[in-house]
Amino acid sequence: MRIGSLIHVAALLIAMAGIRAVAQQGTGYLKVKVDPGRAGVFIDGKYVGPAANFGMARKYAVGAGEHEIRLSEPRYADVVTKVTIQPSKTAEVAETMKALPIAKPPFRRLRVVAPDKFEAVYVNGKFVGHAGEFNNSLQGLLLSPGDYTVKVVPVSGGEGHEEHVKIDGNKVIIVRAEK
Repeated sequence: MRIGSLIHVAALLIAMAGIRAVAQQGTGYLKVKVDPGRAGVFIDGKYVGPAANFGMARKYAVGAGEHEIRLSEPRYADVVTKVTIQPSKTAEVAETMKALPIAKPPFRRLRVVAPDKFEAVYVNGKFVGHAGEFNNSLQGLLLSPGDYTVKVVPVSGGEGHEEHVKIDGNKVIIVRAEK
């Protein structure tokens, strides 16, 4: 009976070592606190949502290891930082972004209609916000007259919707990225 007990203890120790190894390679969590809260959060180049989604009550799972975090908002200078995520631990990034000079008018309005209000919106390759900021008759992105490429990408990834638009006159341009 002693040999059987030793075998059980040995098996338990091996199993515990395996669980620890899996946890070390596993997942940790990230919280982002940024001013302004509507800034877009990118982890290793992938848009995960506006910073206002990140807070005390919610943690976002991120693979363990070092990651590049980029915070982007069109009226502020981008902030890029590195963070190391530890398995089963929460890392926090807290930043205040620096305002850019105010753009000069005239402006025309671009609206974006998408199935998910957190879909990322890019104009000429630059992140400008999420669809929920530009999706109704009282909201819109103010742009100077000209030609633009607008791309709307779901948070879940994928190709998204891309459209070339010309902003001129006094009309509102609507990009529909509906499925």
